[in-house]
Amino acid sequence: MSLLQKKYYKTLRPQLAKDLSFKNIMLVPRLEKIVLNVGVGAAVDNPKTLVHSQEELSIITGQRSVKTYARKSIAGFKLREGVAIGCMVTLRGQRMYAFLERLISIVIPRVRDFNGVNPKSFDGRGNFNLSLKEQIVFPEIDVDKVDSYHGLNITLVSNAKKDEHAHALLKELGMPFRQK
Repeated sequence: MSLLQKKYYKTLRPQLAKDLSFKNIMLVPRLEKIVLNVGVGAAVDNPKTLVHSQEELSIITGQRSVKTYARKSIAGFKLREGVAIGCMVTLRGQRMYAFLERLISIVIPRVRDFNGVNPKSFDGRGNFNLSLKEQIVFPEIDVDKVDSYHGLNITLVSNAKKDEHAHALLKELGMPFRQK
C-alpha cells in the first residue's frame, strides 16, 4: 500500500467527510482509476513510432499498454478505420495511487514553466483531465533513447457527483492547482 493510499484512508477520508458534510463515510469521493492515453498520429506512416510510444508508456506506468484503433476513416488525415493510432493504460488500486504519488511529487514539478494545474479541467462529472506536452518529464524515461517527443493525456476518474467534491479530493491529495 502506497503512502498516499494510506494517507487517504487514514486521515483524508474522514476529513473530507467532515468538510463536505457527508453523514456516511461511503459517500466521500474517491479515485476509481487513472487512464493514460497517447495519440501517435505519425503511426499511420511509421508503425515503429507506436511501438516506441507503447514501450515508454509501459515504462512510465509499470503496466503493459494496449493499442487504440481509429473508429472511423478521415480522408484529410489519411486515416483508415481500424488502423492503430495510439496506446493507453488504465491504472487501478495500488498502482494508481503509486502513480498519482509520483505524478504529484516528482513529475509535475519537473514541467517547464509550471505555475499550477488548471482548476477548470473538470468535465462536469467529477473527472479531471491533465495533459503533458512531453513524456520526458518522467524520470523513468531516458532522454537519449527517445526517438520523438509526444504528448500524454492523464484522466483521473473519481466517483464524485460534483466537480467541487472532486476538486476537494484532489486538493487534499496534493494536486497543485493554479490560483484563480
